[in-house]
Amino acid sequence: MFENVKTPCYIVDEAKIKKNLEILRNVEKESGAHILLAQKAFSMFSLYPLIGQYISGTTASGLYEAKLGYEEMGKENHVYAPAYKPEHMEELVKICDHIIFNSFAQYDKYREIIQKTNEQENINAVKLANEQGNKERLNIHHVSAGIRINPMCSTQEGHEIYDPCAFGSRLGVTRDNFREDYLFGEGGIEGLHVHTLCEQNSDALVTTFKAVEEQFGEFLYKVKWLNLGGGHHITRSDYDIKALVELVRYIREKYDVEVYLEPGEAIALNAGYLVTEVMDKVKNGMEILILDASAACHMPDVLEMPYRPPLRDGFEPNEKPYTYRLSSLTCLAGDMIGDYSFEKEINVGDRLIFEDMAIYSMVKNNTFNGIPLPDILLLKEDGTIEKVKSFGYEDFKERLS
Repeated sequence: MFENVKTPCYIVDEAKIKKNLEILRNVEKESGAHILLAQKAFSMFSLYPLIGQYISGTTASGLYEAKLGYEEMGKENHVYAPAYKPEHMEELVKICDHIIFNSFAQYDKYREIIQKTNEQENINAVKLANEQGNKERLNIHHVSAGIRINPMCSTQEGHEIYDPCAFGSRLGVTRDNFREDYLFGEGGIEGLHVHTLCEQNSDALVTTFKAVEEQFGEFLYKVKWLNLGGGHHITRSDYDIKALVELVRYIREKYDVEVYLEPGEAIALNAGYLVTEVMDKVKNGMEILILDASAACHMPDVLEMPYRPPLRDGFEPNEKPYTYRLSSLTCLAGDMIGDYSFEKEINVGDRLIFEDMAIYSMVKNNTFNGIPLPDILLLKEDGTIEKVKSFGYEDFKERLS
């Protein structure tokens, strides 16, 4: 199917995206939760109109993602960052429904602008309603402020780089540093946000929420919403959706709060490919394939986590007759993707297809060494392939000075 595409390229599978979205829509319906696309994992905004048909909106990690969600999906738009610049906050209050702070000091810094924004939006909405003669339907943009909490409950193994509950973590307010008095008054904190998971099942969320309830449960009665963050692999085949739904229902019924979930990977899990071509073969203790795709440039998580990406028709080393180390054309000595074995010999010109490459690939890729960015293609439901975006020299040059 991918024999005639220019390599390297990302190919996103429309049918698989829709399948994931259908699962997420059902979770929204059954649980009452609001599901938001975490754009840090998947920001293919050409698909935002499609995604917006199934879930409630987007969440961002800063100004640019917030603007993208606002412009391209136009539904609920949330943002969280460890800290905000004043000039960014001037824009965020205009386009975001929820702004989540990492500390009470950050909230104090921007509390006044949130209050003034809400007051002015209320005045503008009433004025417009009066002019239109429709006082019963006020369209008021309200910025709801939240604070991130840290229950210090680690449920991960082997992913310390993604563990917000690790010792010395900068992410979220611990119970010892929590300020109950900020939950009251005009413009006060209206919601709590907790994010501790990474590619996990609902049992980890249940464990996390028990810790949240033990430490922060008394405050849940005093807020309007609870955001359970991301890291939920809801669309994975073995994910326990029933347990997730039951937990969300329990939270909503006991504490009378709106519940938000922010999956990123679950939107596009197993819905993308990175197609690459073998450029050369060298030997140094073993056979090494040099590809036109790079871990460092095109799938940085392979080196950061690290992990071994799934490869179509590829097996564990020495499991099949032919074993190769897959590497790239950059000058970085450690730009290695991993060791794989194959049923048949792999030669120069052959194509390899890495799977589950829609997530944390396009959003993190780079042009180190002047390596070109891969084209972005869409595999349509009817089997045709549509070019969504191509890149060239100018994309590399304009990032520099």
